[in-house]
Amino acid sequence: MEAEKLESLPAKELHDRAVRYAVRHGDLGFLWDLLKVIPAAEVASGHEDEAVNDLSKVSALLSDAVAAGEGRLGESLRPIYIDYLNRHPDA
Repeated sequence: MEAEKLESLPAKELHDRAVRYAVRHGDLGFLWDLLKVIPAAEVASGHEDEAVNDLSKVSALLSDAVAAGEGRLGESLRPIYIDYLNRHPDA
């Protein structure tokens, strides 16, 4: 998919495409990278308390990865999804 088209997609769709592609292709590296940046994205989106919880609970991170395409969190993670989808144009 063209970079310009990806830029125009909502964060939720970027999240869904990137995570679906990573799961389908067993790309645990991307999923792990996503989990590592979610706490910082939580802070950037105004959810400092959530970031503290995420850092202390792996289960919270896994849950966040599944739902990290919505709202301000999804918007904060847009660059991650766009970069990943640009590297995998068949996603």
